[in-house]
Amino acid sequence: MRLLGEDRSSESVKLQVETDEDLWHLYNIIEEGDVVTASTTRREEKSADKLRAEKMEKKRMTLGIRIQKIEFSEEDLRLKLLGIIETGPQDIGQHHTLIFENGDSLTIQKKHWRATQIERVQRAVSDSKKPRIIFVSLDQDEATIAILRQFGLKEITTIRSGRSGKQYEEKPSVDGYHGEIHSKLKFLMEPNMPLVLLGPGFEKEALADDLKKIDPALYSKIYVYHTGQSGMVGVNELMKAGMGADVLRESSVGAELEAVEQLMTAISKDGLGTYGPNEVMNAAMSGAVDKLLILDKKVREQDLDEMVRAVESQKGVVIIVSSQHDGGKILESLGGIGALLRYKV
Repeated sequence: MRLLGEDRSSESVKLQVETDEDLWHLYNIIEEGDVVTASTTRREEKSADKLRAEKMEKKRMTLGIRIQKIEFSEEDLRLKLLGIIETGPQDIGQHHTLIFENGDSLTIQKKHWRATQIERVQRAVSDSKKPRIIFVSLDQDEATIAILRQFGLKEITTIRSGRSGKQYEEKPSVDGYHGEIHSKLKFLMEPNMPLVLLGPGFEKEALADDLKKIDPALYSKIYVYHTGQSGMVGVNELMKAGMGADVLRESSVGAELEAVEQLMTAISKDGLGTYGPNEVMNAAMSGAVDKLLILDKKVREQDLDEMVRAVESQKGVVIIVSSQHDGGKILESLGGIGALLRYKV
């Protein structure tokens, strides 16, 4: 995401969507009651033609919408904001829907920006500069391709090797199973994007060799790791075990998963971990919180600025955890708020 400008006097921030993941950040930043201004299309208002409005062409214009409903679609990565037109050349007071995709820009005006919302903007600007990570989790029979976005892990497709019969065995692997994997990857990969190959056995090493032969420039950053299982189970095994930490730590999801694992270990072993809003608030006000973990759903539902300010004033770290991956689901089971402590409270 790109920060195009901000006006503190009007509590407004202008942003541009640069990646698909930015829409998820906006979903967590925008709330009901905000005014969002953007370029959109609407049928031009002509009093003489109101009875034939459905036949009128749409015209591009800039409208400011007071938000009443927010919808995010993970499947097609689109953000819809529904509300009442408050500023613009026409139809003041009528309903309108803004739809945002990659490349769009918008201005968000709030009555008050919470600290967690400002942190989310800063994180979105920072994260957009980091490459996404592609996983291929495979064995001899099939390969699962997944992509690690800023808000979670997304399974893309599964490819079966078809290794039965002489016809396949006579073909070089680059043209068969591995060639088909490459045909899917080439549309997902970008320059300098890390590619993580994992799974049991030696198929992943063979795939690494073949991909480097096919396109050395595209596959310049390949990392190979052994896991007990393939498929999405193998990817989650890799991430939970901390394998490939040098790669995953560069991503928001990797850092979030690591923090949740640390919290669970602390709760079960040494007691330097706590969870629940009351328990964490007490620890925060005591200056005992080293890392504060908050589920993104909690940030949308509650004003947690007092807790955040208490932690940051004592040089603690605040981590907003996405609800879209396994770490977020674990934190949600703990009430959505947890903390790693410097000392027991």
